Amino acid sequence: MMRTRPLKVALLGCGVVGSEVARIMTTHADDLAARIGAPVELAGVAVRRPDKVRGGVPADLITTDATALVKRGDIDVVVEVIGGIEPARTLITTAFEHGASVVSANKALLAQDGASLYAAAEQYGQDLYYEAAVAGAIPLIRPLRESLAGDKINRVMGIVNGTTNFILDKMDTSGAGYSEALDEATALGYAEADPTADVEGFDAAAKAAILAGIAFHTRVRLDDVHREGMTEVTAADFASAKQMGCTIKLLAICERAADGESVTARVHPAMIPLSHPLASVREAYNAVFVEAEAAGRLMFYGPGAGGSPTASAVLGDVVAVCRNRLNEATGPGESAYTQLPVSPMGDVVTRYHISLDVADKPGVLAQVATVFAEHGVSIDTVRQQGKDGEASLVVVTHRAPDAALSGTVEALRKLDTVRGVASIMRVEGE
Repeated sequence: MMRTRPLKVALLGCGVVGSEVARIMTTHADDLAARIGAPVELAGVAVRRPDKVRGGVPADLITTDATALVKRGDIDVVVEVIGGIEPARTLITTAFEHGASVVSANKALLAQDGASLYAAAEQYGQDLYYEAAVAGAIPLIRPLRESLAGDKINRVMGIVNGTTNFILDKMDTSGAGYSEALDEATALGYAEADPTADVEGFDAAAKAAILAGIAFHTRVRLDDVHREGMTEVTAADFASAKQMGCTIKLLAICERAADGESVTARVHPAMIPLSHPLASVREAYNAVFVEAEAAGRLMFYGPGAGGSPTASAVLGDVVAVCRNRLNEATGPGESAYTQLPVSPMGDVVTRYHISLDVADKPGVLAQVATVFAEHGVSIDTVRQQGKDGEASLVVVTHRAPDAALSGTVEALRKLDTVRGVASIMRVEGE
């Protein structure tokens, strides 16, 4: 039997995502009501610029006073899609205090201060859902929080930023340089006017922090995530990758240590074999590869951004939260019982692809090999090409601690026969 009194939703932000949330709530109102068991009513929309035309949103719902909206007391769910740290954090905690649950897409806030938001939600008996914060429309957060709650997750590795994947895909398939591929991404609307958050890995790092926290039941903050951007990736790197049967992706990687006593979270470009499922992820799509003890290997794939895809994830959370309110219950809160330490990048065991410019003369390879041996790093393959007194030397290592590999590179730079380190890249997915 359907309840006649509607559940009221307040929307904070009415940009690309917020306007789609409002549109879908209106056009699919009957379906949403049937799925929830009660009508859902858009009760107010807080914006910064009230004079901006917003098709489909009644003018009498528009307000610039977001605080008053979340304090009304009759709001059941607050949808936060304004982003940033403040005023989003204060508005969310205020919503909890005044009896509303929250659906958020705010990856930066969750990565930086998720623990305090969880605590506030628990204190006031409210829900905090955030499926849209990671990988857009892809159902990922809820499977990790709920479907795999009975399993042990050991690794989460994925492409979680569509802008960088589009750029790297264009560099791979067309031979374009970084700047050319970035220009195309900007022209198509995939890259912002200032793409720093994407191309320097900040966006992916926030998502990695969220994923690691859920997967390993421990608190992982943005500052715990090792981050490297992809602006230094070149056409020559792709050429080397192709010779190895690989491509290059910007990956977010969250791992449990082999002894189970710590975790790591990192974002950086990496070569991955063409045989790996992530290698075939094209254009601006996202994909996340999960390795669990009982379930085995799982892959989640789909559009990772955009108004409609992200709104789909937001409204999925709205439906879940509304159902909880009808049942006078709440969904899962924070699970951080393991409190595992987050190890630094130096402890991560990985492989390296190192390209060196060296003098083309006898004994150079022996010198380079000696440096690797002195740092306890085993060489897998070596490829050398030389002409007119100069040569390039490409070394691929076996797995070793990142600190040992970094020490190796620094020692190589000091050799008289090494003219320079052309590129350094990790090799993943094997």
